[in-house]
Amino acid sequence: MLIPGFIISIATFPGVMVHELAHVLFCKLTGTPILAVCYFRVGNPTGYVIHEQPSSTWKHVLIGVGPFFLNSLIGIAAGIFVALIRLDPEKPTNVEGVLIWLAVSIAMHAFPSTGDARSIWRAVWSPNAPFSAKLIGTPLVLVILVGALGSFFLIDVFYGLYLVFGVPTIFFE
Repeated sequence: MLIPGFIISIATFPGVMVHELAHVLFCKLTGTPILAVCYFRVGNPTGYVIHEQPSSTWKHVLIGVGPFFLNSLIGIAAGIFVALIRLDPEKPTNVEGVLIWLAVSIAMHAFPSTGDARSIWRAVWSPNAPFSAKLIGTPLVLVILVGALGSFFLIDVFYGLYLVFGVPTIFFE
């Protein structure tokens, strides 16, 4: 059974919102003015950040991959927090259940979108982009596109589950 993407997006809307928040944060960190933000909507795309042209190709790349860092970090931190407060691992409380849902939904939206990949591609192949950006950005875009294809096979869900349940075990063994 295949679950349509819009249903997954609705069920995991906190992750979409944090994904867009990461773009906003990285725009602010790079000094890139923001023109419009939509943290969540039912539609395609489910969220977006429209910003001015960053002052360098590298800043553009950072804005594009920002969600990978922020969503992954929050997913891991929430997983550690849940592991610390768990009273009975066999029977999570309602609060623990909500925290797990939030953590997984945020972590699974860490992958940059195909829109992010297109934006990075245009930046690294612009006439003024340095060769180093082309050298690093081109395979990065390919990895993002493979990740987007992997979401069809729920790789993003498995990534989220791993960050929330797998990574914290490193700290509690």
